[in-house]
Amino acid sequence: MSVTIKDVAREVGVAPSTVSRTLQDHPSISKETKEKVRKAMDKLGYVPNVAARNLAKKFSNAIGVVFPVLSSTDRKSNPFYLEAITAMNQEAGKQDVTISFASGETLEELLENVQLMYRQKRVDGFILLYVRKNDPVLTYLVENNIPHTVIGQPYQYSNGTSCVDNDNQLLGRTATQYLIEKGHERILFVTNYEKENVFQERFYGYQKSMEESELNPLPYVVLKQPEDYTAFEKILKEQRPTACIAVDDMFALRVIQLANLYGYQVPDNLSVISFNNSIFTTLIHPYITSIDIHTEELGKVAVQQFLLQLKEQEVLKQKVLIPHTLIERETVLDLKKASKTRK
Repeated sequence: MSVTIKDVAREVGVAPSTVSRTLQDHPSISKETKEKVRKAMDKLGYVPNVAARNLAKKFSNAIGVVFPVLSSTDRKSNPFYLEAITAMNQEAGKQDVTISFASGETLEELLENVQLMYRQKRVDGFILLYVRKNDPVLTYLVENNIPHTVIGQPYQYSNGTSCVDNDNQLLGRTATQYLIEKGHERILFVTNYEKENVFQERFYGYQKSMEESELNPLPYVVLKQPEDYTAFEKILKEQRPTACIAVDDMFALRVIQLANLYGYQVPDNLSVISFNNSIFTTLIHPYITSIDIHTEELGKVAVQQFLLQLKEQEVLKQKVLIPHTLIERETVLDLKKASKTRK
């Protein structure tokens, strides 16, 4: 038989409401009384009903973290999500809150799970790990004035949404300019998704950097289906790039494998640079030159921004930009130095 608040109250000789206020650490209860109540709880083995307490108080002290609908094996195993949620868990622990996760096999299922979590007061609001066009989850959060923060730049509601992101246009520029400084002029942008804002912003930065250097940007290449991989050999021969920008590290490994299959050696006759600086950059040689987007900082600041708006509801919704760092490794050949060596 479980121990109740009434049992604890009877043990201490106080009213059940005093025990309830002690559980909430209410200032109206003296320190001495709180200590007596807590000792009685330990003695009797009382375990608070967290769900019931959440329904009775203003905050549940829990944040819902919403995953995208992960439609492919590549995206499910992307280390970005693990690194982000690890950082969020650590920051949540420091802030005395917990993390719960919302996921779904379809967009409809994801929305239902988010709605259920909030209706049951299991969370105070949500952090979205993704952005997508016409997202019903974001629409639900905005229309119902539910506290939320987005990692990324939303397509809609950007003025009314707290978000934490990198400057993805600048990331595209940084990668492109680095290759140009190494003597590369024919640079190909390769991706395995094209509708997400992250890709579009990075590709736009690539285009602007190429144009500013009076170079012709090449059309981006999408590799998703088996026929795309087969066609990549023809694209390499026709476009004759000396370097590729891959949309992230995990995909960069695929690009390197394909290049090797078609007779290209990285970096000797095809350089590769990517984004995220994840574990994949140093799994095999050559180690991948990558731009570190500081995923851990994205996760940490997302929690901080969420709690800020939760505690101060009138606070202006902010967009916080996390800086990036270029990590030079082994997959980019300096054509200028190579040319001098040949001479």
